[in-house]
Amino acid sequence: MKLYFAADHAGFELKGKLVAYARELGHEVEDLGAHELVAGDDYPDFVTPCAQAVAGEPGAFGVVIGGSGQGEAMCANRVKGVRAAVYYGEPRHAQTDADGNELGIVESARAHNDANILSVGARFVSESEARDALKTFLETPFSNEARHARRIGKF
Repeated sequence: MKLYFAADHAGFELKGKLVAYARELGHEVEDLGAHELVAGDDYPDFVTPCAQAVAGEPGAFGVVIGGSGQGEAMCANRVKGVRAAVYYGEPRHAQTDADGNELGIVESARAHNDANILSVGARFVSESEARDALKTFLETPFSNEARHARRIGKF
């Protein structure tokens, strides 16, 4: 599977660790920067090219990493075809969906929303949590249920 990664200064260190982990899992990885730690760099400079790459390559996924992951997701979601979901730790409990399935936030974003970019809040999660979220993100398929596909088709 092709994965694109991008991060600003706040996500730089975690990005390096997740890139290595994704390669360990056997994925093809392209690191779109930042390639050096520069305090005060601007996440759109890295996130926008990542989002464009994901949108332009069906079946590819992206991982963007910043302080909270919020701005990165907002930036990525401006690109048509991108569905970026924020992860900054697990909620207090899993949701129970309309079918009675218990899903964590990352599982829900993939199964129900067909998220194709995971936006990680590096200041809120440990490396271990981020690795687990990435693995779950990559292993959880979109449900393809008609109601979810219909909703995605509306944006």
